[in-house]
Formats: sequence, structure tokens, C-alpha cells
Amino acid sequence: MRDPDKIEYLDHVGSSAVGRAYKRHLLGLLNPGPGDTALDVGCGPGVDLADLAARAGTVIGVDDDPRVIAHARDRHPTLDLRIGDAHRLPVDDAAIDRARVDRVLHQVDDPTAVLAEVRRVLRPGGTAVLAQPDYTTLAVDPGDWRTTRAISDFVCESVIPNPAVGRTLPRLARAVGLTVRTVLTTAPLFDDHTGADRTLGLTRNAERAVVAGALDRAAADAWLAALDTGPFLATMVLVVVVVANGS
Repeated sequence: MRDPDKIEYLDHVGSSAVGRAYKRHLLGLLNPGPGDTALDVGCGPGVDLADLAARAGTVIGVDDDPRVIAHARDRHPTLDLRIGDAHRLPVDDAAIDRARVDRVLHQVDDPTAVLAEVRRVLRPGGTAVLAQPDYTTLAVDPGDWRTTRAISDFVCESVIPNPAVGRTLPRLARAVGLTVRTVLTTAPLFDDHTGADRTLGLTRNAERAVVAGALDRAAADAWLAALDTGPFLATMVLVVVVVANGS
């Protein structure tokens, strides 16, 4: 099955109750002030930029997709939005007071290199908030747990480049010279099947697994049917790390 449109998907995640709650939490941890220059690495279509701009003096957004940057510029014509690779941020050394890296590192070629770039652009004493799901921890009910595990394993092995990077964030941050100040874990809860399916791609990934031969069609159909039969729950671990450039 085809992936959803990137802009529509990110808008949905950002506007959902689950998305709004954890993004407020990240903004509180980042705590930008009116004199700060804040950077959003992987800003996408600009879902989070308005809240960041309401608190920071200057906001820079970077994304490697020209189409989503164009969309973000239409939404936020006064902000500084740049096309660029997270491995080579188009930002000067020591130019940033606050940086956020939210659900980016599972997609990149080299998470350590991206974190090294974050350290390069942070001013001494600057702060960054890193947030990353651990996709290996997906739990869903109802539905046979073995099928859930088979689908999750397929996605982690074949779809997401760095599915377990969340758990490695403290170690990787320290490896590039960042100081780890806080490590938090939470488990956002989805209790609506339709919304969870759109965010987590349950149906889409079950179909992918069947097409790839990683899952039997009958097992997939039974699992998908069970998801809509009663009270629903889906969750996974989200790792949040607050780091600083310096002690």
C-alpha cells in the first residue's frame, strides 16, 4: 500500500489529541524565551512552528523536502524556513539557543551525525529536546499479540531505518559531546481505532506484511477484524531526552 501524503499525515498527527499533548510537553521542556533563537530540525509543513514562534524570539525551520518547506512558508511567511539535510544543517556554528528534534532520527542515514550537527549549531549552554518513539514496543489490543508482533517486526526490519533509535538517544548524545540533563519515557495512549490506524498505519502495515510474505493473509484479516470489535488500545514507548551543549 502507498504511504499517506506526508503533509496530510503530519497535519493529522499534530492536530490529534495525542499529538497535541506530547508536543505541549516537549515545548515546556525546551522552554524557549523571547531572546532565544530556536531551531526545528525536520520541521515538515510547519505544524509546530506557530507555538515555537509564540515563545522564541527567532525561529528557524529546516527540512529536506522542498514541497513541505513550500507548504510551511505559505503558513508562516515571516519565519526563516530552509531546505537542508539534517546531517549538514544550513545553520551557522553556535547560532542556536534552543533546538528540537522530534520524530526525525528514525528516518535518517546516521543519527549520530545529526546529533553532532545539533551540537555544532547550539551555542554553549544551549538546550535541545530530542523525542523519538521506540517502534519495537508497539502494543495493540484487541487482536492476537503474535500477529501484532509479526507486523511490528516486519515494519522494524523492512520499513523504518532506525526503529529502536529512541532507546539509544542518551548514549548517542553523549558520544557527540552533548550533556544529558533529563531522560524521560512516556507511552502515548490511543483509544480510538480510526485515529490510531491513521497515525500508526495498522491496516497499511498489515497489508505490507502480507504482500511481503511476512504474514499469512488469514492471520492479517483476523487481526484487522478484531481491532474494530470492542474497546481499543494502542501504545508505544516515547523517549524524550533533554541535552545541553556544555555542562
